[in-house]
Amino acid sequence: MSNVDLKPKTKAKPKVERPKLHKVILVNDDFTPREFVVMILKAEFRMTEDQAYKVMLTAHQRGVCVVAVFTKDVAETKATRATDAGRAKGYPLLFTTEPEE
Repeated sequence: MSNVDLKPKTKAKPKVERPKLHKVILVNDDFTPREFVVMILKAEFRMTEDQAYKVMLTAHQRGVCVVAVFTKDVAETKATRATDAGRAKGYPLLFTTEPEE
């Protein structure tokens, strides 16, 4: 008979803290065309036309609007890519990130 250890091996699982989430925020400006903002929201944040329009309008009316919430790396990447897309067309389009409370 082989020497098989039948006792279950239990490993202490370290407490895994959930990564802090970060908000991606669209900052309104008076120069970037609304259609362009909607296009970027649809492309980068996978929004429907309706969702993108509502986010754009909220930012327009309030000055800022939370677009979505992601882990820090994803939020920063998406914010940078969306901002860069505006810059490439000469618009002052700005997306920022901040930790969620």
